[in-house]
Amino acid sequence: MWRHIASNAVTFLVVGLFLLGGVVLWGKSEYVSEGPLEQAICVQVQRGSNMRQVSQELEAQGAVTSPAIFRMGADYEDKSSRLKAGSFLVQPGTSMQGIVDVVTQGGASTCGTEVVYRVGVNRVSVQVRELDPVTNRFVERAEFTPGAEEAPEAYEELSTKADTRFRVALAEGVTSWQVVEALKQVDQLTGSVDEIPAEGSLAPDSYEVRPGDDRDALIARMEAAQEVLLAAAFEARDPDLPISTPEELLILASIIEKETGVAAEREQVASVFVNRLNQGMRLQTDPTVIYGVTEGKGVLGRGLRRSELRAETPWNTYVIDGLPPTPIANPGRASLMAAAQPAETDFVFFVADGTGGHAFAETLDEHNANVAKWRKIEAERGAEAAGNASTGGN
Repeated sequence: MWRHIASNAVTFLVVGLFLLGGVVLWGKSEYVSEGPLEQAICVQVQRGSNMRQVSQELEAQGAVTSPAIFRMGADYEDKSSRLKAGSFLVQPGTSMQGIVDVVTQGGASTCGTEVVYRVGVNRVSVQVRELDPVTNRFVERAEFTPGAEEAPEAYEELSTKADTRFRVALAEGVTSWQVVEALKQVDQLTGSVDEIPAEGSLAPDSYEVRPGDDRDALIARMEAAQEVLLAAAFEARDPDLPISTPEELLILASIIEKETGVAAEREQVASVFVNRLNQGMRLQTDPTVIYGVTEGKGVLGRGLRRSELRAETPWNTYVIDGLPPTPIANPGRASLMAAAQPAETDFVFFVADGTGGHAFAETLDEHNANVAKWRKIEAERGAEAAGNASTGGN
């Protein structure tokens, strides 16, 4: 009798273990298989949330089939304690395992509301926008100029949300003075900046910030990023460049940055300046003259006067030989690399061509012909503008 009972118990145990193994395999399959989500969603994880709350929210949005399996999978992979606060984009069909990775790995929001403080060469603006998870495109909610316009309701409303992401975006070619003045307008930051950073020392990029971050600390991040970019460019420089120090490379890159906004011609612009340096010619570039007038404090807002082109400032490359003593702006990665690896050309002249780019020339005669073409374009545009003004633009 006891032998019969023991035999049955063993049988039940084997069957139970078999069923349990099947359940485990099924659960694992559910955890790693394609999820039920048909459209992308933005999952918001509040500070202090746990996996139970997140799994319930995911179930409500149709992203997981079983909150329990979601939590058990996160526990098994030892990721439950790594949950990050923020807003995270979950793509259609993402598995539960994939969603766990999304909400535990990066820590940087990938969707939801963001406020971007854009520091441009000609303007500082604040843009409030939201990512539409379905189209994966940002929808602008508001834009304004801080200090000149009153903040709109959308900014007042969304900038106080716990999951709103804040970024400070520096455009290529801004000056250090412009950056500092702009950071004063970022009301999410704290602290003051006692000194203007060295010109050229800040990397144009997008920097995520949090309310309460210190302005000096943010500038230190920008400086550290530029040091890395400059070191990499200097290391990769062509061996026969007339450039002997990283500072000289930074100065040349800043001039390239201010001379052209056309990415495809940066290396050609760089070649002109390198060829001039090699031939002992003066650089004769207007942006350096402008910097001598403004010293980076704002935009000149008008054409250069003949007296300014002749003025003896440390940056006037119509007067001085070689490079100016400092950069004239903060160059980006592309201009640094263009300065380090210019195109191989015989160009020593260039002038605007009317398309936003430049016409390049090897000889003075070719250059004078290009200048004549540009003057004709200028005259035609001036006449057209005058005609529009006289007719009210009709």
